[in-house]
This record gives sequence, C-alpha cells and structure tokens, in this order.
Amino acid sequence: MTTPRYTPLTQSRPATVPFVGPETQERERGAPFAARLGANENIFGPSPKAIAAMQAEAGEIWKYGDAQSYDLRMELARFHGVAPENILVGEGIDGLLGYLVRLLVTSGDHVVTSLGAYPTFNYHVAGFGGTLHTVPYRDDHEDPEALFAKAAEVDAKLVYLANPDNPMGSWHSGADIVAALDHLPDGCLLLLDEAYVECAPEGTAAPIDINDTRVIRMHTFSKAYGMAGARVGYAMAQADLISAFNKVRNHFGMNRMAQAGALAALLDQDWLAHVTNEIAVARTRIGEIASENGLTALPSATNFVAIDCGQDGAFAKAVLDGLVDQGVFVRMPFAAPQNRCIRVSCGRPQDLDAFAKALPIALERARQA
Repeated sequence: MTTPRYTPLTQSRPATVPFVGPETQERERGAPFAARLGANENIFGPSPKAIAAMQAEAGEIWKYGDAQSYDLRMELARFHGVAPENILVGEGIDGLLGYLVRLLVTSGDHVVTSLGAYPTFNYHVAGFGGTLHTVPYRDDHEDPEALFAKAAEVDAKLVYLANPDNPMGSWHSGADIVAALDHLPDGCLLLLDEAYVECAPEGTAAPIDINDTRVIRMHTFSKAYGMAGARVGYAMAQADLISAFNKVRNHFGMNRMAQAGALAALLDQDWLAHVTNEIAVARTRIGEIASENGLTALPSATNFVAIDCGQDGAFAKAVLDGLVDQGVFVRMPFAAPQNRCIRVSCGRPQDLDAFAKALPIALERARQA
C-alpha cells in the first residue's frame, strides 16, 4: 500500500492549529458554555441590515460569489478614500495572512513578530518554511522600534505588528507608527494588522499613504462589525502588491452572502457606533469585576480586556481552567510575562454577570492549588 508523498516541510511539521475552538472545547467538556468570552467575537451582533442582506442573498447561493468582490471593494475604496486597485477582499484576515506569507516567504526567509502576538501569523510562516524571529513586548505593548531593529539584524522580508494589539489590548498612536517607519529596513514589508481599530481611540489608525510600498494594512468585519462567521477581511496597499495576490489567492473564496452582508454592514455606520458604545460599556464592567476581585484590568483599545491575575502563567492558567469548568469560555496569552493575564471578550450584561459569578470561585480554586 502506498502513502501520499508529503513534502519534507510537511513531514517536519506537527499536526496543529493556532487555536482550539470553543465548539471543540464544548464537545470535550460535554456541555455548552454559559458565556462565550474567549474568541473576541462581537456578541452584540452584526447590523440588522447586514442580516437582512444575507437572508435576501440566500436564494442566490447556487451562484459562485463575485470573484472580484466588486461591489464591496468599490464601497470600501470610497469609505477609505483610495482607489479600488488598492483594496483586496479575502476570507478574513487569517486567509489574507496566508496569502501574503505565500507571496513573500519560502524556506530560509526571515520574518519578525512579537513574542506572544497573534499565533495564526506564526502558523502560516512555519507552514511555508520561513524562519520566525521574535522580540519581547515592552510594558505590555508591541515594540515597533525593536521589531524593526530585529528585522534589520536578520534581513527580514516581513514584520508583523498589530495595532491595537491582540492579546494585550494595548495600542500606539498612528502617528507613532508612521514615525517608527523611518527605522524599517529597505526591502522589508510591514504587515500592520488593524483588526480592532474600529474599537480604538481616535488617532489609532496609522495615516499611511496608500502608495507607501513599505506597508500593507489589514482590516476585518469579524470584530466591531460582528461578522466573524462570515469570514470577510480586506487588505489595503499599493496597487502592485494588491495585484500580486491574484497569483495565489482563491478567486472564489468569498461567498455571495458574506459579500452582501459586509457591504450592508459597512453602509450602516450608525449600528457600528452603537456596537462600539456597547463595547466601551462592557470594557468598563470587566474592569470593575477585576477590581472587585483584587485584580488589575489593563487599558484596552479592543473588544476584549486583559486582566492581570497578579502571579505567573501557571496561576493564570489555573484561573482560566476554573472559569472554563464553570462554563465561562475565556483565553489567555501564551508567552511570559503576558501569560500572567487572562483575556476576556466584551459581552452582554448576562455574559459578564456569569463571568462575575465564576471569577471569585476560580480564583479561590487557583489559590488553593
């Protein structure tokens, strides 16, 4: 009997995924979660107009989606004040990350990221044979200057920086990101992940010229727009780089319902304002719950809050396990010293009430352990 002839790279890689999904955890624990606060989903939901648009498109689902996502790209270009040629729509930021790494990285190429930053990016780099270099966070913030210095040191092709950051919720001003670009080495591309920027204070989005060949920015409809299950993200960059994606992307990767929903969501900025207000209220409540239990909530510009549990990663993991055992799904950073925290997504009052009830019990169990 023969077996598939895997590449040496595939043979060398473990069978793994960046995240274990909540549904998998529910099956393993044999019960659903009472509060789903771990995946940074927008529990407040998408615009009702987006839901209606997707429902209206359901009868046309026998058709492939528009391979150019034309209507959505046109509106995104208008919204951001750029040309349609500067916009690429794809299957969430995760899908776009894979395409970008495929374009730039092969065996032996060097890539730089922050230690403990978004692991899906690292997963793609490893999957295409790149060599990943990391720098530590500074005061729970990603450190652009250190990232760019490491890129110069190792002759990196690509640097990943999220602003605002996941998993810590910290952020830099857009002006500081632009100023730091002076230290980005020639021939290195900055991948600026702005997935949470709609939740952030004014001035967080980096005012980078769309024709600046040093940067590609990525946005998503998964967070503030509440459409994580639809898988819609987009990249913005100089037109030649955007065009290069057509060499490797899945041209029919975007389904019709997702495109219609994202377009309707983008056009409903009133709903977005409503959601971002709900997120702000929830961040405050999470901070209050942390304080009531003697913990510290870190400032956040995202739809989640990192809570410092005050000890080490083992203690934070025990707290997390105690919450999960009580049906409250949360996650935590995976690298020290950020792994002293748990990460709690913003939720409705009833979700946060469940968290508030479970947290002191989880803390007591962790302290006894």
